[in-house]
Amino acid sequence: MKLRTALMGAAAAMAFAPAALAERGTDGEVKILYAQAVSTMNAYLSSGTKDVEVGSLVLEALAGFNEKGEVIPRLVTEIPSLENGGISEDLKSITWKLIPGLKWSDGTPVTANDAVFTASYCMHPEGGCAQLARYEGVEKVEAVDDLTIKITFVDAKPNPFTTLVGAQSPLLQAAQFANCLGPAASTCTEQNFKPIGTGPFRVTEFRTNDTVMLEANPEYRDPAKPAFATALVKGGGDATAAARAVMETGEFDYAWNTQISPEVQAQMEGGGKGQFVSAFGTLVERIEMNMTDPSPDLPEGERATTKHPHPILSDIRVRQALSMAIDRQILVDIGYGNAGRPTCNLVPAPEFFASDNTGCLTQDVEGAKALLDEAGWTDSDGDGVRDKDGKKLSLVYQTSVNAIRQDFQAIIKQWWNDIGVEVELKSIDPSVFFGGDAGSPDTFQKFYADVEMYANNFDGTDPEPYLAQYTCEKAPRPETQWQGENVNRFCDPAYDALVAELVKTRDMDQRAEIAKKLNDMLTKDSFTIVPLVDRGRLSAHSNTLGGVVLNTWDSELWNASDWYRIK
Repeated sequence: MKLRTALMGAAAAMAFAPAALAERGTDGEVKILYAQAVSTMNAYLSSGTKDVEVGSLVLEALAGFNEKGEVIPRLVTEIPSLENGGISEDLKSITWKLIPGLKWSDGTPVTANDAVFTASYCMHPEGGCAQLARYEGVEKVEAVDDLTIKITFVDAKPNPFTTLVGAQSPLLQAAQFANCLGPAASTCTEQNFKPIGTGPFRVTEFRTNDTVMLEANPEYRDPAKPAFATALVKGGGDATAAARAVMETGEFDYAWNTQISPEVQAQMEGGGKGQFVSAFGTLVERIEMNMTDPSPDLPEGERATTKHPHPILSDIRVRQALSMAIDRQILVDIGYGNAGRPTCNLVPAPEFFASDNTGCLTQDVEGAKALLDEAGWTDSDGDGVRDKDGKKLSLVYQTSVNAIRQDFQAIIKQWWNDIGVEVELKSIDPSVFFGGDAGSPDTFQKFYADVEMYANNFDGTDPEPYLAQYTCEKAPRPETQWQGENVNRFCDPAYDALVAELVKTRDMDQRAEIAKKLNDMLTKDSFTIVPLVDRGRLSAHSNTLGGVVLNTWDSELWNASDWYRIK
């Protein structure tokens, strides 16, 4: 398979040039396909990439990241720095200046008070914010005046580009969300489905786990953009069908996350209607080990909470054995080809922050069996399944519906069977699995299984907020409406202390060393996260859609305002 990249400078320049000549709404409708349907437009109520990215068409942060990982302004006049005085000498505050005259899509002015409100919304002690790690170390957010926002940190923060930066931390309109603080956040259906934003589009119709219909934002700050009058985001189906709808039938203009085998990709490239775009970033397919007991025999409200440690996986020897039994290169070969690389790291990039952790790359079935023997799990009755104290070594292994993920499930189940582990496979509709519905038993945050597999990544090129997701306080639980980034409920005070050290460490070499230690604590030191594949982003766009530049450091839809129809 021949992979194409959208990061070629000359091609990008050519793609953007015609957009400057377009007028708002002159290019009709753009059709976007997400195999994982959207559940909410509010990134603060979902850790699902599909919700964050589609929501970014409407809700924007003060700044974002371009395709090189560089911080770029969105709603502000410039990026704060030490040189321009926007970052204080002691690194304890950052000051942002809003663009004068900026308006929400309802025509009302955007002010610094909206930023103050957004911070209070996510940091509310009784709420469940899915992006709380973006506010790590924040002491307060103030409105110096209508256009000036000052964020003060508890300690010096060398990387201040986390709060209100990137698609995961957008600005909310205070007036619209005023009654949605804390426990009320998830009940604000109208606000979460049709947020008033500053992005290139605004929602006209929202059908949960199905379709989002949008129109050009009449108040968008660039009067010539977006070129498209309307946008349709259709969800559901599977990655193969999504890719085919662009590459072969031409029904859609853009298909996100076309997670399909190399052979199928090669076949589709012959369709002549579109092209795949691919680039590596920080997207890692992994298995998360549940550190809590998800048994349905427990009372609701105690199931999958820290009140009850996992009866099997609390033993590191079992977790390590499960990792050792996996041949990651085979997974790459059957699932991704050149678009994947075997990895032992949760943070595979940028290279500066990547640990030299490679111990998991060699499968060791006999070593895995020996570890389980040592842990007291033996096959006492000869049925092929290990047991201990009358309990079978049996696990429920869940993931989203996707052809590659089901292939992975099948082969990993066989490897685990080979070391004496009984495995029940569970596949969940991705719109549900990656949604944020507190009432659903099948979200990846609720984690009503023993192990689960998925992939995600982080905004920007500094892993600080990503690694901060695994501090003790961020475990999803009933009190947070099951929101929280620490889905496996890992809790280690030493890890929390190291995150706090990373937040305030200035020296870049020291930051890299701390980040590597944190990565290793989650992976090779504890095996609570079992990385499998460093996945290249792979999506598809039609040959008639111009302006597409794939970005692995922010939302894939980061520059949708620049898209246009090639005629």
